[in-house]
Parts: sequence; structure tokens; C-alpha cells
Amino acid sequence: MMEKRIFQVTGMSCAGCALSVETILKSQNGVKDAGVNFASSTVWVEYDPKTISEESLRDAVRSIGYDLIIEEPDEGANPNEDTVQKLRKRFIYSMIFSLPIIVLQMFFLTWKFTPWIALVLSTPVVFWFGRQFHIIALKQIRHFSTNMDTLISVSTTISYFYSLFAVLFSNYLAINGVELHLYFESAAMIITFVLLGKWLEEKAKGKTSSAIKKIMGLQPQTALVKENDEFVEKPLSQIAIGSVIMVKPGERIPVDGTVQNGHSWVDESSITGEPIPVEKSAGKKVWAGTMNQNGVIHIVAEQIGSASVLGKIIKAVNEAQNSKPKVQKLADKTASIFVPIIIIIAIATFAIWATVAPDMAFTHGLIAAIAVLAIACPCALGLATPTAIMVGIGKAAQKNILIRDADSLELSCKINTVVFDKTGTLTEGRPEVTLINWYSNDDIHHSILKKIEQHSNHPLATAIFNYINADISSFTLDNIVEKPGKGIEASYNGKIYRVGSLSYLKDNGIVSNEPETLNKYNGTAIGFSENNNLLAIIIISDRLKESARSSILALKQKGVEIAMLSGDSSESVDVIAKELGIDTFQKGMLPNEKSKYINQLREQGKVVAMVGDGINDTEALSLADISIAMGKGTDIAMDASQVTIMKNDLIAVAELIEISRQTVRTIKQNLFWASIYNLISIPIAAGVLYPFTGLLLDPMIAAMAMAFSSVSVVSNSLILKSKKITL
Repeated sequence: MMEKRIFQVTGMSCAGCALSVETILKSQNGVKDAGVNFASSTVWVEYDPKTISEESLRDAVRSIGYDLIIEEPDEGANPNEDTVQKLRKRFIYSMIFSLPIIVLQMFFLTWKFTPWIALVLSTPVVFWFGRQFHIIALKQIRHFSTNMDTLISVSTTISYFYSLFAVLFSNYLAINGVELHLYFESAAMIITFVLLGKWLEEKAKGKTSSAIKKIMGLQPQTALVKENDEFVEKPLSQIAIGSVIMVKPGERIPVDGTVQNGHSWVDESSITGEPIPVEKSAGKKVWAGTMNQNGVIHIVAEQIGSASVLGKIIKAVNEAQNSKPKVQKLADKTASIFVPIIIIIAIATFAIWATVAPDMAFTHGLIAAIAVLAIACPCALGLATPTAIMVGIGKAAQKNILIRDADSLELSCKINTVVFDKTGTLTEGRPEVTLINWYSNDDIHHSILKKIEQHSNHPLATAIFNYINADISSFTLDNIVEKPGKGIEASYNGKIYRVGSLSYLKDNGIVSNEPETLNKYNGTAIGFSENNNLLAIIIISDRLKESARSSILALKQKGVEIAMLSGDSSESVDVIAKELGIDTFQKGMLPNEKSKYINQLREQGKVVAMVGDGINDTEALSLADISIAMGKGTDIAMDASQVTIMKNDLIAVAELIEISRQTVRTIKQNLFWASIYNLISIPIAAGVLYPFTGLLLDPMIAAMAMAFSSVSVVSNSLILKSKKITL
């Protein structure tokens, strides 16, 4: 049986690294599929644990210079923060050694000890603080592959060893008339600026996943568990199903379970999006991550950790953030050939300089070639899409909108038609009595009606039973017979009482003389009779959700067409459509007819989103371009739909489209600037402006530009977090 797990990966520095990790994992026997998210430094692997172990997966990744973390992280551990701190230290130490070299090169260039001091100071920078670049580059070469580490390693190694040769054989070079040029400062500063860029990049990347961290922060790591009539604090990992847990006021509930005893009010907004606290007492369900407000409650644990509703939300968001949209797959292909092309350009740059200006080959030509290697940045291209996707999916999750994968987020911006199911989607899905017109003043008739509905299996019977306040304990009914699809009848004191549709009553000789009652109210009419006399007409309706009108209006303002489908054939469908301003609607539709309708819209070239409750519209949901299920806060139907709205608020449909549009716009901006950066910077580094300006780009300036190109892309993605959702 296949398992799917997400692992942390360390050592990746560019999209090429991510592609190398992905490729090596996919090549392993027993691995069905794998995908790396460079922005979050994670990889998901679908594998057969009977064929390949996690240790073998780790060994495969280590063989190409990276590491796969298979151990479960410690509570509160933050791998990203550890990486940030390591990079910060390496950058600071590298800068301490590099700055004196710059000072020597600028002010003491002719001092005879300058070359030797520069050699001593640059050596630890290049080969100790920058050792990871060389280690990974060598392992990549062993697998006939390249990445950004290759560019850094080659550029710094050439700079360092050319300078070392110049120092060791300075007399020989001077005798032969070769002008002495040293590039120790270039080698050291390339490493230093790359470390600076990586430090800032990792800090920014950590912020892109802040949404999922906030959700994970809702989960308490310990709980008070009952043992031998005492409550002992235990880690969540040591709590068993069936354990009794005490939750005090102001504490978050650690597990899904049922209240055993106690009374309180619980804020469930973190799960359901509903701001009003819910009363909890014995027998009521509670959910991990929700806040107990003002009473002590004892809970019997039923779902713990990843099995809880909160755990499923975290898993769903994690998997979505680690998925790849189609545009990212194109960026991956570009990254796979990027580094070899840059190496070829660097060699060609040196060759052209050597041909056109032979006397400048080892001065200007070498500088230009090194600058080309230092300035090229596959990282910016690799970060352009995943950072924006992570922020977008996290932003949606904070709005209680769970998006299954990156493709769904990307496609949602193109939605131009939204089809709503009526019952349970636009309406509350809970039939309620809105009116009873009584033609009898006898209280016993109230009791008889309630008693009859107690025996009925019809969904509307519960609404009538709950609405009527009457005593039914003092008598019994005889000859109770249910007429499927029509109504129910019973006898009491020799009289026949019927409850059912008006057509059912009419078939039994009972006629309503008040048709205005039906036209005046939006709902289904139920009749109640005694023998041939009409006793009452009951109007039952399914109330519109409070957010229905504002949601329809917001979608229309975005240029989205609206349609409503319903299995209900009553006039209430027309009334609801008119009330919401929906011009296109169909009623009396069977599930297969809803599916045909969705197909017809798609054949017209429309990008269709179907919004339903996932109960009787599963087929129609599956056929839509984007399927949106209205969850019940604790119902995560991620398998049945591409998007699950975890709150009872339809405005989330418009929010989804706006978040998608913002995210795709950010991706396009990132890809544009990353591409333009490389297209402009590489020719400049090669020296294309030298004939006109007489200036060459210093390799250390090139390295600084490369470092900040990645940071700028991540920063642009972070702007998405603070953008307002305009509806």
C-alpha cells in the first residue's frame, strides 16, 4: 500500500537543486511520484514502504549533496529558523574575513604583503564558509548534473586558483611581461554576498509559510489527562483514544472528542469561521484548536493529532502548498538547462575576449566570464511561482477556504460562471415553519398535528413537530398509515386526520379556498384536515443564507455570470431567484440533469465553478472546472472537491476568485522580473557595454545583484499577504 509523506530537505540553493532531489527520488524503485517545493524546502514522496524505506530515500538524497530529514521534528522545532541562524553566522564570519581584503585592495594595493594577506583571509571564506557550495557541486558532477552551486563553485574556484597562481609565480609572470591581477576579493565577496542573499531569502521564505504556522499554532502540544483520579500533564503524542482530558477556561482544546461533563462556551471560529461562541455540555462534540472560554469541561478523546479536524486542515494546506501548477513545471524545465547554458556563455565570453583582445584575455576576459557565472540566477525563476502559491493558499486558509492544490488556485482566477445548488448552499438547508393558518380554535388539534408528525418519516415533519408547542403525552393515535410522497393519516376518537400535500388532501375531498396563502409566502404548503374539513395550512420554507445576496452581488461586480440549479420544482425556486437577482435558473432537476447542464456550459467555452454541499450534487461538482463544496466547519471534503469552504459564508466564493487573481498576478510579476533580470544582466556581465563605456562589471557586484534578485522575488510574494481582498 502506497504512503504519502512530506519531508524537510536541507542544502537546496536553487530550482536546479529542487529538480535534482525530485529526479533522484523518482528514480528509486518503490517510489511512485515525488515533488519538491523549493520555497518551503520540502518534498512530498508517494512510496511503497515495503519496497523502499525512509532511510533509503534519505541515502539517495544525500548521494547528490543534500539531506532528507526523516525524523519527526521536536515539538516547537522550526527547521527554517535553524537554517536562517546558520546562514546568518556563516555570512557574518565570511564578512569579517572579506572586508579586510577589500580594504587592502583599495588602499594598500602596492604593499608587498597584500597578496599574501588576501590569500590567507580568502581561503577560509572560499573553502570553509562556502564549503557547502563546492561539496554539492562535486556531488552534482558525479551524477552528470549542475545547479546554482556549480556556478558559485566554478566562479570562486577559478578566481581563487588564478590568483594563487599569480601570487606563487609572480616573478615568472613579471619576467614574461604579464600584468599581475588578483581576484581574491572577488572569490571571497562572491561567497559573502551569496551567503547574505541566502540568509535574507530564507528569512523571507519563512514568512511565506506564516499562515500554516498560525494554523499549527492552534494545536496545543500538551493536555491534562486523567490518571488514577488525578489530572497529569502529558505530551499530545502520549494521549490515547478514550482518555479523559480536562480543559480549563482560556485554554485551547487539544483533541476532537465529546464532553463527558461540565459546561462552557467554546469559540469555534478557528474551525468554522463563526464568531459566536457555541454552548457545550455533556454529550456535545468539541474540536481541537478551538478555545474554551468560561467553564471547566472534561472531554473523552476521539481523534488526536493528524486525525483531528485541525490536523486534516493542516495536512490539506501543507499538501496544497507543496503542489505544483502548470506554470511551475515550465520553470522547472527552464532551470534544468539554465546552468549548462550559463557555463557555455561564460566559456564563450572568455573565448571572445581572447580572440578579439588577446592581451586582455586574463584580465578583462576572465573578469567577464566570472561575472557571468556570478550574476546568473536560476533561484529567482525557481522561487517565482512556489512563494506566491504558498502565500496565496495560506491567505485562503486564513479565510477558512481550503484549496486542494496549486492548479485549483491558478485556475480559479479564470472562473467566469458560477453555478449554485439551491438547497443547503444558497439556503440554510434546514426547513422551518414560517406560518400556520389555523381554521380551528380547538387546542386538541394542535396536539393531534404534533402527535401525527412524531410518527412521520418525512423531512418536513420534524420542522412541524419542533414548531408546535403542545402536550402530546395524554393520548394515543390509531391506524397510523404513511402515504409515501403524499402524506400521513391517523385516527383519533373515530375521526380521520390527514397531514400532507394539498394535492393529497384534494384527492381525499378536502379543498383549500385560500390560494393567496400560497402566493404570499415563499415555501411549501402542507395541509392538515379532520375528515373532510381543512383545519390548517402550514407554510414551510428553507431560509436564504444571510450571505447569499452579498455574495451574488460581489460575483456580478467581478463580471461573473450566475446560475442556480435545484431539484425543487416548487414556486419557491422562482421566488429565491428573483430575490437574489439570478436570471438563469433551472428547477426540478435530477442529479444527472445538473451534470448535463454543467457540461453544456463548458462546451460553450465557459470556465465553470460549481458550488454545492456535496450531498446530492457530487457528479455535477466533479464535472465542473472548479468544484467548491460548502463544508460544515468540521466536514473536510477535500477528496470530493477542489475547494472546501469551512464557514457558512458564501462571500468566500468571491474571496477565492480575488485571492486567485492576486496570486496569479504576483506569479506573472515574479516570472517577468526574474526573466528580465537574467536577460539584461548576463550580457552586461559579459562586457557588452565595454566598447561604449569602458567599464566592466566587477564579479563581486555581480554576486550582490544575483543575491538580491532572489530576495526581491520573495519580497514581492510577501506583499500578497497584506493586499486587501476587494469585493
